[in-house]
Amino acid sequence: MIWVVPLIGLILFEIVADIFAKEYSLKGGWLWFGAIASYVIANSFWLYSIKHGAGLARGATIFSVSTAVIATIIGVYFYHEQLKPLQLAGVSVGILALILIFWE
Repeated sequence: MIWVVPLIGLILFEIVADIFAKEYSLKGGWLWFGAIASYVIANSFWLYSIKHGAGLARGATIFSVSTAVIATIIGVYFYHEQLKPLQLAGVSVGILALILIFWE
């Protein structure tokens, strides 16, 4: 499971990139550069992770659902975005999906 650590790096840098992108959408300026640089670093972690056993199906699912859940939390708490009940249910299903993927 050496692929888990770089997958965590991928998720963290993807979240950083998402924050830069959101801030750029609000303020403009050079924040786009931080987003692009963070996306490049994130994908470097992805390449390492997939080469060392993450697998495309499992790794991509963990990455996608994790970043979606974390980005939703950041959007709601820091940017005061609203979630409808059905959207909240979708996030909950995503969390359940992560639990089931790691259940062995």
